[in-house]
Amino acid sequence: MEKITKATYLKWYEDMSFWRKFEDKLAAVYIQQKVRGFLHLYNGQEAVLAGALHAMDLTKDRMITAYRNHVQPIGMGVDPKKVMAELYGKVTGTSKGMGGSMHIFSKEHRFYGGHGIVGGQIPLGAGMAFGDKYFGRDAVTLCYMGDGAVRQGSFHESMNLAMLWQLPVVFICENNGYAMGTSVARTSHTTEIWKLGLGYEMPCGPVDGMNPVTVAQEMSKAIDRARSGGGPTFLEMKTYRYRGHSMSDAQHYRTKEEVEEYKKIDPITQVLDIIKENKYATEEEIKSIDKKVKSLVAECEKFAEESEYPPLSQLYDMVYEQKDFPFVENK
Repeated sequence: MEKITKATYLKWYEDMSFWRKFEDKLAAVYIQQKVRGFLHLYNGQEAVLAGALHAMDLTKDRMITAYRNHVQPIGMGVDPKKVMAELYGKVTGTSKGMGGSMHIFSKEHRFYGGHGIVGGQIPLGAGMAFGDKYFGRDAVTLCYMGDGAVRQGSFHESMNLAMLWQLPVVFICENNGYAMGTSVARTSHTTEIWKLGLGYEMPCGPVDGMNPVTVAQEMSKAIDRARSGGGPTFLEMKTYRYRGHSMSDAQHYRTKEEVEEYKKIDPITQVLDIIKENKYATEEEIKSIDKKVKSLVAECEKFAEESEYPPLSQLYDMVYEQKDFPFVENK
């Protein structure tokens, strides 16, 4: 892992601030019905992504996650304007407007979704890692999931095979406390989710998911282990989401006081405090970053607003047509 420096903190502050504002803008345009369907926001969990990106080799490592997936592809290098356009359902989006909020993809940037089925991405992540090992590609797959997804059978099947075949994959549970509106304590006898790795003798442990430094350090160890042939790791990122599970979530399962307590350890505030304490930037320079972030979000909104909707004919581009094959009986 590269050393964490002044430049790292400034990048983290700019990136995480942008991700937060990007999601805030989506919430605003959703209320205006410019974005439709489901919308799951990442506010509060930014340190999990920022720390991981610092530990990854972005020239070859891969990432796959669930449906809270707007800012991860941006971190991997996808143009945020295209991500915004996809949420608007516009033809300039990452999937030409056909995927929407829960299905952001970019093969070019090694981001493989965005999956709406709870836990559906876990065996896919293991499969991607199997492919990398089989072809000797020296890449590591980061496979993210929520705390609700570890109740799925596919999670356990994937963990077993990953250990059996020593796959270069890091399984990461972003435990934000609630599977939709159900707390971990109501769904599992084991509330320390990382301990599920013990049953497979898989290296595992808890991580402070509100601190990008801790995330970067632990992710670096796991990635190095996978790349060197040491097999998979299971990490539980203890984090928190400030908004509801989705925009339709009334959040009756938690108190405002609980949310405010977690805001005291906001990952963006933690990074900003270090920047100020170490005089990595002046107040004017910080304001300049904030202005840049605001301007970039506005550019994304403008691009999405002005882009065209897909033509009706595009529907047929997404359907396979049976051709005449010698092994298919034509009728």
